[in-house]
Amino acid sequence: MPTFTDAKRERVHESLRDAGREFFGRYGIDKTAISELTEAAGIGKGTFYQFYDSKEELYIDIIEQYLEEYIPRLLSNSFEAYDDPEKAIEAYLEESMDELDSNPLLRQLFLEDDVNQLLEQYSEDELIEGHERSIEFLLPYIEQWYDECEVTGPDPETIAHTLRLVTRLEFSKEHVGRDRYPAVRDTLISAVAAGITDGTDESQHTEAHHE
Repeated sequence: MPTFTDAKRERVHESLRDAGREFFGRYGIDKTAISELTEAAGIGKGTFYQFYDSKEELYIDIIEQYLEEYIPRLLSNSFEAYDDPEKAIEAYLEESMDELDSNPLLRQLFLEDDVNQLLEQYSEDELIEGHERSIEFLLPYIEQWYDECEVTGPDPETIAHTLRLVTRLEFSKEHVGRDRYPAVRDTLISAVAAGITDGTDESQHTEAHHE
């Protein structure tokens, strides 16, 4: 079994991630063989298991690395770019949907149902923790707006999960119809941003905080 220096190990890691991005983005998890990944990375099939226990673990590693790079850019172009919560929410939804539409890895993950294959890697407690982590980067902004009565909803967590769910409309183009979809998307984004930021009043927040 070959041994690796730290530098060599990192190069192999990145080669496997590059191969995973290419093959998973094109074919999905199920139709990608480990031998295809190792051949593209220039290592033997047995060596793969010194780095990952499964191709699902590699996929998760790729997604986590992608999120570390993407989330700061998303926030910079939305919540940090606008003082007005309505404009910030609109920008967040537009940016998120554009990314889901253009990123082949994410499209394969959701459209080809690869997500269920990945979810099998986690326990129920880990899934719950993952759902909460998925909105952590939104909460500082939403909590501030909520405390300042600039957004409305049962609580900041519910608002954050609502915004995250709205972005999944990007995977419903075929149901809506491609010709009609852009207008439907724009209408939904405007309605959600306006609905969450309109009609806020301090009494509603006071009630929520005392429940």
